[in-house]
Amino acid sequence: MATTRNENLNAKVVSPAEWLAARKELLTKEKEFTRLRDELSRQRRELPRVKVEKQYLFGSAKGKQTLADLFDGRSQLIVYHFMFGPGWKEGCPSCSFLADGFDSARIHLAQRDATLVVVSRATLPEIEAFQKRMGWQFPWVSSFGSDFNFDYHVSFSKEEIAQGKLYYNYEVTKFPSEEGPGASVFYKNREGDIFHTYSTYARGLDILLTTYNFLDLTPKGRDEEALPHTMAWVRHHDRYGDARIVDVGKLTSAPAAQR
Repeated sequence: MATTRNENLNAKVVSPAEWLAARKELLTKEKEFTRLRDELSRQRRELPRVKVEKQYLFGSAKGKQTLADLFDGRSQLIVYHFMFGPGWKEGCPSCSFLADGFDSARIHLAQRDATLVVVSRATLPEIEAFQKRMGWQFPWVSSFGSDFNFDYHVSFSKEEIAQGKLYYNYEVTKFPSEEGPGASVFYKNREGDIFHTYSTYARGLDILLTTYNFLDLTPKGRDEEALPHTMAWVRHHDRYGDARIVDVGKLTSAPAAQR
């Protein structure tokens, strides 16, 4: 059967037998990728740990809480560093894109001895107002007045930004904002000692994006190549309106965060 080109997606049209052969060839690579991912996850679990010696206090709906309190009786704590600085009108759209999936994951994480908490440097009233608008229920605490965000390299001083050199994603680089996205993991032993086991930033957060994982299965994929920057199409979920798809021609804003 002769093949033709799909002008929109640049893909060949073939017979069912040809498609099956191509699909099985790709399946071999997908299985290898799965094995490599499992091995990478194993190595991640075997990383050395750093004992957390500093005391941190967070503002929460329950009052002041320590880092130990955030574990909520479990031994594993996943912190999502949400880009939302003091004085901001709203949280980062890209972080909100991730956060839309947090509530559905929390109940399942709890069954595996893990607690998910979101931390931002915005004040608690600012966080609570935005969280109410978004309709989220996950625990979200404020690190305002604490070194926590700075110690885990997701907040930067005005001096650092002015110098054009700051430490993010394990390298000295330029960054377009005073806040950056990230995720950090902590473990608490029976004696109550807390250890930092892992942190990831930038594209390392892709694995948490359920929508991207779905889009990666489709013919168009993420379809971001022609955009001013990745995630330029993303809006807070209450701002898509009635549009069937975001107008690419109107996407000219600067990136909210380095990806």
